[in-house]
Amino acid sequence: MDENPLLTIRFTKRADADAIIIKNYLSYKFTQKEVDNFYQLLETFEKVILAFPELYALSTNGKNTHRAVLSKQLSVFYRISKNCITVNVIPDNRINPSKWP
Repeated sequence: MDENPLLTIRFTKRADADAIIIKNYLSYKFTQKEVDNFYQLLETFEKVILAFPELYALSTNGKNTHRAVLSKQLSVFYRISKNCITVNVIPDNRINPSKWP
């Protein structure tokens, strides 16, 4: 995989907050192994979208917003601009899709 050196990834404040909430939940309910798996999932996602930014389908909820399903429980919504991929939100797939941003 050849990463695009011109693209960068930026997480919004909401996406950062979502990641922290998920990490805290995993820490509380499970073990450090699940927390590590969560961060590994995000790291793999970052590498993939840097190489193939338009790999994931466009979301029906937002204009020019892509939805990457990372696991049964986790999705990532992101937008692509000229030099940056912005991760907008990391929702739990178990919530009602009508409540997604």
